[in-house]
Amino acid sequence: TVHIDLADRADVVFIAPATANIISKIKNGTGDDLLTTVCLAAWHKTVVAPAMNSNMWANPAVQDNLQVLRQRGYTVIEPVEGDLACGYTGTGRLPDLPLLLHWLAYAMTAKKDLSGKTVLVTAGRTEEEIDPVRIITNRSSGKMGFALAAEAFYRGAHVKLIAGPNDLTPPPVSAYVPVSSAEDMYDAVFENLDDGDIMIANAAVSDYRSKNVLFRKMKKDKKEINVSLVANPDILAEAGKRKGGRIMIGFALETDNEIENARKKLKSKNLDLIVLNNPTEEAAAFASESNRVSIIKKSGKPVELPLLEKTIVAQKIMNEVVKLSVKKKKSSR
Repeated sequence: TVHIDLADRADVVFIAPATANIISKIKNGTGDDLLTTVCLAAWHKTVVAPAMNSNMWANPAVQDNLQVLRQRGYTVIEPVEGDLACGYTGTGRLPDLPLLLHWLAYAMTAKKDLSGKTVLVTAGRTEEEIDPVRIITNRSSGKMGFALAAEAFYRGAHVKLIAGPNDLTPPPVSAYVPVSSAEDMYDAVFENLDDGDIMIANAAVSDYRSKNVLFRKMKKDKKEINVSLVANPDILAEAGKRKGGRIMIGFALETDNEIENARKKLKSKNLDLIVLNNPTEEAAAFASESNRVSIIKKSGKPVELPLLEKTIVAQKIMNEVVKLSVKKKKSSR
């Protein structure tokens, strides 16, 4: 009864790497060792991460077996392209640990309360060129936006993540769109906005860009220089004008009159909810692993959260997003 005890105790059975042999055994219901018997008893909560030679991966028999597992409710993690243990280069490599951990979190998130929804998330900073060497930017790391995208993925949403320059590993979203400048982000947002049921605008977009971008490096031959700046397009304001029936979430980074300024932005940008934070607070600054935010709705008192890890903050925000989604669904009946 060891295999039954293990299956009952496990929240998830996660097989990584899953060979072509074990995939075939699970598909055929073979139970000739401890792993396969555990899988027989825990078929409804098993995740397989195939890893094998690229020719084996492409074999129709392997693909047919995996398709059957998907139809039975198994979660199948696609392998990635890269150098393989057999010396080949191609598709069949086990994804790196951060991606596997995202899939584990997905498997352990019981409520898929955003299933069927498409969530558009913007994250990170933008960079505006002055010359081939210098840029105008800000300190945003993208960690909060990536955490939000990951949380939406865990809850079953199709996620499109549009991100400025960053040093992070994207979660396994439906689409990852890297951009550089504010104008790049503007284009990417409005190429994807119509597909979205929910937009979460977390990116720290540069307010201004250089009026004239130099094609050669400025020489350090003056004690003082002037750089003319022009305003970048207001992505969130324009998205608010095109809001339609979608839910829109914004962020307000304020250091003075925080609540008042956030409420003004909530109204002027036509948002359903705004998340306020102050980057000068200890342990809640840019690039940190934690954040202290207030969640502000159109009515009622702000929900002031304590200092929390950004992954937990993302959970709290997505809880509010789900409430808005449920409310919207009821009102449309």
